[in-house]
Amino acid sequence: REAVGAYADVEVNVTEALLLSGAVRYENYSDFGDNVSGKISARYDFSDAFALRGSVSNGFRAPSLQQQFFTTFSTNVVGGIPLEVATVPSTSSIGRALGGKQLEPETSVNYSIGGVLRLGGLSVTLDAYQIELKDRIVLSENLSGGGITNLLIAGGVQGISTVRFFLNGVDSTTTGAEVVASYRLNTDFGRFDLTASGSFNETKIDKVPNIPSLTNIGLTPTQLFNRINVLTLTEGQPKEKASVNVNWNLDNFGATFKAQYYGSVTEPGADALRDIVLAPEGLFDFEARYKVGDAYTFSLGVENVTDVYPKKTPGTTVLTPSTFTTLNNSGALGFSRYSPFGFSGRYVYGKVSFDF
Repeated sequence: REAVGAYADVEVNVTEALLLSGAVRYENYSDFGDNVSGKISARYDFSDAFALRGSVSNGFRAPSLQQQFFTTFSTNVVGGIPLEVATVPSTSSIGRALGGKQLEPETSVNYSIGGVLRLGGLSVTLDAYQIELKDRIVLSENLSGGGITNLLIAGGVQGISTVRFFLNGVDSTTTGAEVVASYRLNTDFGRFDLTASGSFNETKIDKVPNIPSLTNIGLTPTQLFNRINVLTLTEGQPKEKASVNVNWNLDNFGATFKAQYYGSVTEPGADALRDIVLAPEGLFDFEARYKVGDAYTFSLGVENVTDVYPKKTPGTTVLTPSTFTTLNNSGALGFSRYSPFGFSGRYVYGKVSFDF
């Protein structure tokens, strides 16, 4: 692949209060052709204390070379059953037989509007945004069945019963808002830098891939990107996040306290009864520092002070009074991989840094 790009940005103060800016980017890819994207933004300062700002832009992302050409064979455990899964390029003979084709770039349209407030040492920003993403590149479901097996055998692949590939076709809209507040406080007990932030966002799927020809081998179009993949995009990360950070300095001493909040997350299963819902959690970090001279700083800290873990993955879930399903039959998945803060628990560290 050869890629050439050029970028230009113009910014002008129309008046003392009104700032306008515009940007344009031209790109040429040897395998996709040309693309032009741009951005227009404005800011109006009503006073030294208050301003409004907004922007409109469009975006472009070419498929990575890995998404185009990556091939691998692996063993995945699905519902307690090990499956040999092949990941193939969408333009391979197997990929094309399943409706795959040359990947196209993702495109987006982005809108944002917000305000800035400054009162003495207090600074507050509030921004709302919407991102409309088209032709999102995603990995298909694990496709299996008699028709799939026959395709794999015809393509010279033996011992593999399941296949997947990258494809375009998912359209999504993400809306959200973010607020950030900061304040510096000077006291006889040192300087305190206070920062608080919060965000909310929601993603909706507007369209999923639709390749009707798959009905020829017994697959419905929705099987390309169904419940698990949809919920991973819409519920697989917290919709709400918040944090508070306090940084204190007095002479050679310093300390930082941080509190973080994560909203609920869902790890989707084959159906609602197999979903794992992770409840909202709050985490706390603390670090103390001492500086020796102008060069050395000694630090001692604790991350996740209260040793919070996400909900354990249940070993068995009751589907009906007489039916059970195993979600963690091997014991290897003790905690959900969808946890936004991992599952390592409390972390204590010491650190020495040298500035020169």
